[in-house]
Amino acid sequence: MPKIVKFLLGLCLGILILAIPFNQFQSDPLEPLENIAVQLDGRKKPLDTVARETVAQIHGRTHYTATDGQKLDYLRVYLSLWFNDRDWNKEPFILFSYRPLKERAGLSPDRKYFTFPELIGSKIGQFILDAHQKEADNLELSRSDREAFTLENRLALMYNAVSNQTLPIVPHPNDPLGTWTGISTAEEYTIEQLQPILADYEALKQFYRNSPDRQIALGNIAGELRDDLTQLSPNVYPPAQKLARETHFYHLHPFAKAWKIYSLAFVLMLLVVLFPAFEFYWGAMGAFMMGLGIHAYGFLDRMAIAGRPPVTNMYESVIWVSFGVAAIAFLFELFTFTRPPQTPDSLKPSAFVPHVTPRTMRAKYYLLAAAPLSIVCLLLADSLPAVLDPSITPLVPVLRDNFWLSVHVPTITLSYASFALALGLGHILLGHYFFAPQATERIRSLAKWNYGVLQVGVLLLTTGVILGGIWAHFSWGRFWGWDPKETWALIALMCYVIPLHGRLVGWLGDFGMAVTSVVSFNAVLMAWYGVNFVLGQGLHSYGFSTGGSELIVGSIVGVDLLFVLATAIKYKEVFKSLASQSPLAPRP
Repeated sequence: MPKIVKFLLGLCLGILILAIPFNQFQSDPLEPLENIAVQLDGRKKPLDTVARETVAQIHGRTHYTATDGQKLDYLRVYLSLWFNDRDWNKEPFILFSYRPLKERAGLSPDRKYFTFPELIGSKIGQFILDAHQKEADNLELSRSDREAFTLENRLALMYNAVSNQTLPIVPHPNDPLGTWTGISTAEEYTIEQLQPILADYEALKQFYRNSPDRQIALGNIAGELRDDLTQLSPNVYPPAQKLARETHFYHLHPFAKAWKIYSLAFVLMLLVVLFPAFEFYWGAMGAFMMGLGIHAYGFLDRMAIAGRPPVTNMYESVIWVSFGVAAIAFLFELFTFTRPPQTPDSLKPSAFVPHVTPRTMRAKYYLLAAAPLSIVCLLLADSLPAVLDPSITPLVPVLRDNFWLSVHVPTITLSYASFALALGLGHILLGHYFFAPQATERIRSLAKWNYGVLQVGVLLLTTGVILGGIWAHFSWGRFWGWDPKETWALIALMCYVIPLHGRLVGWLGDFGMAVTSVVSFNAVLMAWYGVNFVLGQGLHSYGFSTGGSELIVGSIVGVDLLFVLATAIKYKEVFKSLASQSPLAPRP
């Protein structure tokens, strides 16, 4: 089968996954309801987005199973809160997972979800007041203080969502930048102007309470409400196409599609490596390219919705790093070749045997290293909305210079992507050292590829640190200030620069660089995750968050370091004896 046919077949397999479920591109009867515009968090967005973000921030998930067993998606949950059609005081809906604070508040440490009265009646209110006092006194906030603030925000969201009569869906009469109001507080309009809006809202509320499953009729009533709101101020109300674009973006869920296609490409490439007779390399490349395509589409669409590069919080950086890992691996895979093992002397061409030039072979291992990393990043971003908040919010002042935002942050995070790819290649290398030390040719090729990826990462991180210093000079009046984020970026850079120079002077060989790829990534992890979730202090406060599980991350890092130690012990025992027997053995 020709290469192009295999490549197109791989693309088609990716498109098939993209199209599942097959009904996702059909018209939604609730589209008029979903696309009612709401002015929140400094921008105008569809009600569908408001519902998704509100439910995810309060509950930590976009679906909920009520106490009566009814399963509700985020829109149903939000409408139930908005129209108050059930007793939400009896629903354990609010996420509270930080165990130390739960124990201090007298709540069950084994529960994750609590009712509103349970939390209000506990000692958590005092801890919230204490945290506010510490903040007012400019004292350093602890992890418990930040978690108390997070819970306070969830309680406020829950309180405001139930029977919310002030949801800002009524547009300003004439100012596109003016403040929107709720139906009950729209003082800019006369009673006559608001009468159709009030009638539509009450009809929608009553119909939802009585017939929530009649989606077509519900959508028709919501369409009348949206049309009447548009007629109030047609020059201010957002175009229907703009609102529908954001709703479609979230319904398509391109980043979730991407990790599924990456998984397909990984399985195909793994079969190619394990079974040489399975000649479907270009099919795996086609599927991987399809994953990159939907990943890139998601980025461009989110950028168009937000009006800025999508790299301003932890969620966006995780998505961007996962894309960087895949893109860098794909480029290296396209332009990297290796030759098959040397032909024995007895089989070399002679006067009686025609000369045959050995074919170059593709690397394959770039994609095997990159796909699991991209999949894990996208899965984390998709499954932890309470930790990695996907909401599109206004930028803090220091980030509003789009030029520096567009060059510094993507460069830094692309360096993280390069080092993550080196982490994957490093694990494959160490796996060969541990399980297949006799595969010296493959180990040499993997070491060479790993070295090239490390060089790209160091170049990107160095450039990013310099660009960040220039931005800091214009924003904060100094090039460098030993801020925790700056300090750990420098530490991460040194963790790679020193071993690379050590390799040049002969201190480290292929095995040493493989260990460097794995161990040094912990410095990147600290600069990327630790400063935001563990330290939580410094001028880069716009990236800080709560909810990260240091215990889980620390356990994974510990197990990984044990694997490195075990491999080093075996290398010391096996490879030194192998090196004394064969000149082809890789350097230590």
